[in-house]
Amino acid sequence: MTSTTKAIFLWIGALLVLLIVYVGFQRASMSPSKEFDFTRFVQEVEGGSVREVTIADSYYVTGFLTTGERFRTYIPMEYPELLDILRRQRVIVRGESGRPSGWMTALIGWLPFLLLIGFWVFYMRQMPGAGNRATSFGKSRARLLMPNQKKVTFKDVAGVEEAREELREVIEFLKEPQKFQKLGGRIPKGVLLVGPPGTGKTLLARAIAGEANVPFFSISGSDFVEMFVGVGASRVRDLFEQGKKNAPCIIFMDEIDAVGRHRGAGLGGGHDEREQTLNQLLVEMDGFESNEGVVLVAATNRPDVLDPALLRPGRFDRRVVVPRPDVKGREGILAIHARKIPLGADVDIAIAARSTPGFSGADLANLVNEAALNAARMNQKVVSMEDFEAAKDKVLMGAARKSLIISDHEKRVTAYHEAGHALVAAMTPGADPLHKVTIIPRGMALGVTQQLPVDDRHTYPLSYLEGQLTIMMGGRQAEELCLDTMTTGAGNDIEQATELARKMVCQFGMSPLGPLTFGSQEELIFLGREISQHRDYSEATARAIDKQVHAFVMRACERAKQILTENKDALVRIAEALLKNESLDAAAIKMLIAGQPLGERRSPDAEPPAAERAPARADDGPDPMPALPHGKPVPA
Repeated sequence: MTSTTKAIFLWIGALLVLLIVYVGFQRASMSPSKEFDFTRFVQEVEGGSVREVTIADSYYVTGFLTTGERFRTYIPMEYPELLDILRRQRVIVRGESGRPSGWMTALIGWLPFLLLIGFWVFYMRQMPGAGNRATSFGKSRARLLMPNQKKVTFKDVAGVEEAREELREVIEFLKEPQKFQKLGGRIPKGVLLVGPPGTGKTLLARAIAGEANVPFFSISGSDFVEMFVGVGASRVRDLFEQGKKNAPCIIFMDEIDAVGRHRGAGLGGGHDEREQTLNQLLVEMDGFESNEGVVLVAATNRPDVLDPALLRPGRFDRRVVVPRPDVKGREGILAIHARKIPLGADVDIAIAARSTPGFSGADLANLVNEAALNAARMNQKVVSMEDFEAAKDKVLMGAARKSLIISDHEKRVTAYHEAGHALVAAMTPGADPLHKVTIIPRGMALGVTQQLPVDDRHTYPLSYLEGQLTIMMGGRQAEELCLDTMTTGAGNDIEQATELARKMVCQFGMSPLGPLTFGSQEELIFLGREISQHRDYSEATARAIDKQVHAFVMRACERAKQILTENKDALVRIAEALLKNESLDAAAIKMLIAGQPLGERRSPDAEPPAAERAPARADDGPDPMPALPHGKPVPA
């Protein structure tokens, strides 16, 4: 029954109830019957005041006087002469089978109110989300996906080959358990998917459901949490009971850290609703009762906060890491998402994959979507490589804020600042290659210098980190060298450089203090491990750490100043070219360093000519966000 049909029935029911109530009140408002004793009744009859009477076989008499007034009375059984008196006075006499019983009279009187209460109960049950909540609190809210419904398979998953193979084995367990049981193996009870946000953990679970061809229950960790005590544990029991009835099956629990956090955490003690839910989950996964054929697949990006009892073998037998994809994985992910859009002949997925290191699957899906939106904005029929480049710049650096009004002086300071970053990056051995430099405000920054690594990095040598510090200091040193000023534009660079230098000293052991770590890792209060902050080193060591951090940053300043002083002419050329073109790519920077003229170039971020420009939209307008000091992407 559709919602429209339900609404029509509800209105019809409401009108009927109102009509019945109205009629009931009308009848109740009629003139009431007067109670006569028998002597008065006889007197009224003999006096000719009675017009008609109705006599029931129980000697209950009702009637009307000549004045229209209604009355009622009882006849003594030993007075048979009444009929003769009524005939003489020409009174109309009627007979009935009997007086209505007391309960029937009460029912008729209360019928309008009973109907009104019944209609109200029916209406409340039909309200969205109401249902029979009093009895459904303890029921599981898992959504059941049957094998014949729309499927997502491993063909729709790329970039996580190792995780996919491990999960394929779980599917074989469910399809052919005897293949493993004849060698003494048993089906895994739980599989925990661990990885950063956006890497495809939930997509992998959906692919398992499509490949295994078994019932698939999907639920979120937050669905167990309610304000009523015991509801979460009851829902866990109901969930696994449903799983046993549909075995073999898969239960997928997304964001399990909502109920699986370390017990005894926080300042409020350990006896709370979440912990009771976790205790019931532990029992269901590996308790006295066996759950053969029920596999629990859970996903989280916070494995460090989960309770150790939940992670032990026998509960979660396998921990599958879903990392960020490498260059080959990114190419596969881009190919999957690009199947849905028309691509131009110049689009090379391999180049796009190489230029997006560190992107997760969700980032790549967003990149393809932004490229398609950019092509549609330009009224193009296909998505070109330029659209992918524009989308990549938007994702990495933010949208260009071309409506922001900047004074010539601020624009000049920003140009020299970014030119300093670009020149130092180009002249520092081992640094990531330049990709683009722009003084068009993007996102939160007035200008951005973007570097893209050639390949994925997993470890960073000391020389690379020192080079990153030098590049960060290039902007401030360029301002001092060419403009003889200091601005707040270098605030973000200084903050990042200080943080990186402190990590080099305290975590990476790259300073003369030796291969030691200083300062315990921060423990969050809800874990119940650390409540107050403390240092595990002395004041003398703290001063030594500060001295080494200061030394790292100051050496980077000296190196940046030396590079810029030796190549001041190139710095001025880059800054003036930025003031003219607003954006420069890596090839243009190389030409300027070499002293070659650029010729007539149009900025990659500049507005296209009127003939190429798409019609203006009504919702186009300035970005209301105010300008902030200069910033640039966090170094790798």
